Amino acid sequence: MRALTIVSVLALTALAGIGQAEAKGCLKGAVVGGLAGHVVGHGVAGAAAGCAIGHHRANRATTTNTVPTSTGPATTTAPARSY
Repeated sequence: MRALTIVSVLALTALAGIGQAEAKGCLKGAVVGGLAGHVVGHGVAGAAAGCAIGHHRANRATTTNTVPTSTGPATTTAPARSY
């Protein structure tokens, strides 16, 4: 009975931490990771890892596709060398 209480408290704490998290990439990664994990017998661990990797890749894709804010020519801070 005590073990059940501890497990349920930990599960509720983990679910409470999820809250309003963005699911960009997480759902697709969780599905792929869950299927791959299921094949080797670790479906939940595969889904969790797939969610983390999918979320990371979605954030990486978002930051690499940003448009620069300045439209002028790039300025250099190093002085020009004369040889």
